[in-house]
Amino acid sequence: MTGNPPDAGGRTHVVIVNRWKEQYAEYARYLDHAVHRVTYVSTGVGRHAVPAAAADTVTVTSTEDLAEVRAAVHTLARRHGRPHGVVALKEGDLMTGARLREEWDLPGPRTTEIEAFRDKYLMCRAVARAGLPVPEFRAVDDADSVLALGRRAGWPLVVKPRVGGSSDGVLVLRGPEDLAALPDPAARPLLVQAFNPHPIYHVDGVFDGRRATCLRASRYVNSCLGFRDDGTFLGSVEEDDPAVNRAVATAATAFLRALTSGPTPFHLELFVARRGGQAHCVFLEVGARVGGAEIPFVWREVHGYDLMRAAFDLQLGRRPRTPPGPAGGAEDAGGTEEARGAVGGWLLVPAPTSRPCVITEATPMTGRRPGPYAEALLRPGEVLPDADAYYEHVGGRFRFQGGSSAEVETALTATAAHFRVSAEPVEPLTARIPEVSR
Repeated sequence: MTGNPPDAGGRTHVVIVNRWKEQYAEYARYLDHAVHRVTYVSTGVGRHAVPAAAADTVTVTSTEDLAEVRAAVHTLARRHGRPHGVVALKEGDLMTGARLREEWDLPGPRTTEIEAFRDKYLMCRAVARAGLPVPEFRAVDDADSVLALGRRAGWPLVVKPRVGGSSDGVLVLRGPEDLAALPDPAARPLLVQAFNPHPIYHVDGVFDGRRATCLRASRYVNSCLGFRDDGTFLGSVEEDDPAVNRAVATAATAFLRALTSGPTPFHLELFVARRGGQAHCVFLEVGARVGGAEIPFVWREVHGYDLMRAAFDLQLGRRPRTPPGPAGGAEDAGGTEEARGAVGGWLLVPAPTSRPCVITEATPMTGRRPGPYAEALLRPGEVLPDADAYYEHVGGRFRFQGGSSAEVETALTATAAHFRVSAEPVEPLTARIPEVSR
């Protein structure tokens, strides 16, 4: 790291902004907390993930509240000296971290580097200007602007917030009669896009500014929007078709080059259509961060490469470890060599009722054949909180590995069919923080 000199003992002060309760990022492995002064700005739920060796922690209501986080960092600076680095890995915290780095003149991504990966209109415009395929789109000024795109591109249309995640606020408009449901674009800027019916893939990895140093493509089973709005499960299966993977790798490289010339972790979503033995990719959206859900765990446990560690290093201005192959290297995680050649996948089952809620039943699924190799469930009597790490606090989370995409999908769908979870609602003020079993 460059920037402010360390203290007389040679220690640097690094501030980590965290809202996860789970160990999505293994902070204590990435930076020696006994050597460095590592402090945290955390939500109340996220304090569970703060290592015991942390030098200090300030709790905030929301890590997306820049003023609140800024005040917390100033408090930590008074106690431990000026920060030498700021890390904020969650998508909704990327801009907060970038602004803090600018204010303290620290290494790592700045707002100009993050903006095109947060504003969906800007990212689609950059991809379109590069001559790459993207569904027809426009910024929403009012209902008439949506109607104009519908007349030109046809219905249905997809309306979404320009800045947001986890399908929050996304609407599918089937025709002009649905325009009454359109939110006020003055209150929250919106993007409207032509609907694409083809399967959606997510592509995860690390981009060095020219190419992806590691990359894996996975096909969603069901949709993120269906998980949020309709209560359907959300799954993901890594792709083992070489033709699809070649097309995805080529398209992902082109999309990323249209958006940045700098190194970044990425979570890219695209449409894949198969025609005549060929795969054709169309851009959907991309984030300059590690994918959520179970993606970091599957990469560490099945493929032996820690995407979160790479993102952590990049935010401190350090070069991340380069995997020796497409799946990553053994030095970053505990997976076996045999496991790292496997196909991975994951499954999320939605919360059984409105959060917060008290779990009354959750069926363990590990040990079943076919079934997951790992799960994260709450025990009866524990509370599922209404926390803002949306895909973390769900009815059940499961991870899979197998020898093929078909094998993983079979285990995934069998688990979804047989898993049972139930809960009773509780008042938010009485909700306690749950212990998640792994």
